Amino acid sequence: MMKGLMIWGTTSDAGKSYLVTGLCRALSNRGYKVAPFKGQNMSNNSFVTGSGHEIGRAQGLQAEAARVEATVHMNPILLKPRGDSTAEVIIHGESLGSPQAMEYRQDFFGKAFSAVEESLSILEQSYDVVIMEGAGSPVEVNLMDKDIANLVTASMTDVPALLIADIEKGGLFASVIGTLDLLPHPHRNRVKGLIVNQFRGDRRLFKDGERWLKKRTGLPVHGILPKLDIRMEGEDSLSFSAIEFSSVSTEPSIDIAVIALPYVSNYTDIEPFSAEPDVSVRIVRNSSEFGTPDAVILPGSRSTIHDYLYLLEKGLINKIISFYELEKGYVVGVCGGFQMLGEELNDNEGRDSKKSGTVVKGASLFPIRTYFMDNKKTTQWNGYFITEDSSRYPISGFEIHTGQTDCNNQTACMPLFYDEYGNPEGLRSSDHRLIGTYIHHHFYNDTWRTYWLNQIRLSKNLKRRDSIPFKDSKNEQLDKLADTFETYLDLDEIIHVVERAKK
Repeated sequence: MMKGLMIWGTTSDAGKSYLVTGLCRALSNRGYKVAPFKGQNMSNNSFVTGSGHEIGRAQGLQAEAARVEATVHMNPILLKPRGDSTAEVIIHGESLGSPQAMEYRQDFFGKAFSAVEESLSILEQSYDVVIMEGAGSPVEVNLMDKDIANLVTASMTDVPALLIADIEKGGLFASVIGTLDLLPHPHRNRVKGLIVNQFRGDRRLFKDGERWLKKRTGLPVHGILPKLDIRMEGEDSLSFSAIEFSSVSTEPSIDIAVIALPYVSNYTDIEPFSAEPDVSVRIVRNSSEFGTPDAVILPGSRSTIHDYLYLLEKGLINKIISFYELEKGYVVGVCGGFQMLGEELNDNEGRDSKKSGTVVKGASLFPIRTYFMDNKKTTQWNGYFITEDSSRYPISGFEIHTGQTDCNNQTACMPLFYDEYGNPEGLRSSDHRLIGTYIHHHFYNDTWRTYWLNQIRLSKNLKRRDSIPFKDSKNEQLDKLADTFETYLDLDEIIHVVERAKK
């Protein structure tokens, strides 16, 4: 039996990822070598490991919290939704295509089971403790027989579990009792404690509730986490709206509008703006919400053509074109968003749209055509950008895309970045008001982010600002989360649960 802990939630978005992230940092602070793990993740927010493999973004952040390098074994199976019943299946970082949901359950389960088993064996040999995150609820009765992320992982490892419930959603007592009641007997016995999440107000007001839960379930409440003002990168589409935040400065702020996409991917590209005190970020879902932003960001997409046609129908493509051409605004396209800004989206083989012969006219702000093919590029990327005074500054990020983009007018295609070998990447207008790139997390580079923001500041007659180290800010947030857990969770008892189970 491995030394670890399973985190289950009564619902999706109950706080499982948050709890695993905080526990990884808190246990790391106490000297443990910790690994996060999620057997099967469904998310379009992904992370590229140093080996060039794709895993869920949440596990990448959790590895960072644990101060260890993220590996493909921390998330052996990643499902990236491409429609209501299809998803790209990625096992150990390699894409196996996009089967229908029923086909996956019938034909891929054996491969998935073996992948999880292999990864857990490797993690067990390399780390002191493995903190495992379940998915959704562990008691979806129609899925229990092949619930890899929850019951299958728990059976393989035979670790104890904690159950977390979000009191802010309402119905906490019913959801806790219902979850425990529906768990098969061996798994009900492995639950050793409860966590209450998002509690507002004086915790003493929950004493009666805590006593009731202990009497009714026989389980202790190992902690009551308050409603926290600690930003963490989101895992899936449920977290997309949470990227909105307002400027904390009394000075005039920069208003950034992020265009909502049905199949948005890697929207964590926007997170670094949370460190900028004069920047506000908001989500725009239709043309009536567009307003008068200073900049517009088109994020990545898991289904570019579908999302482009959606924006066209909502009137947002015309809004963006007018914003750039007539209002002289700043527009950024990242990955799928970059592809949409071109002249044509060519999917003759049906790789993106699932319909062969599909060719769609794009926004035509860049003289480019994108061709969708089978080959998928997943790699970490390093390079540099050049400023007006010919100064070079390093920049890094990662690529995840299937499209190949070609420029139709080389004289009009000004590179945005250059890779470490001097090859051009992305495009920009001469005044940097229009930029497009395949590099995710480029705004995580403080010098580049500040350079771009300062151009907007100067266009508004605002003062330039110095760089704010986002990585330091992120680490401060992780430490703050761990400190909060030390205060509001019974970490000593949680560690005892893990240690006792190993004996």
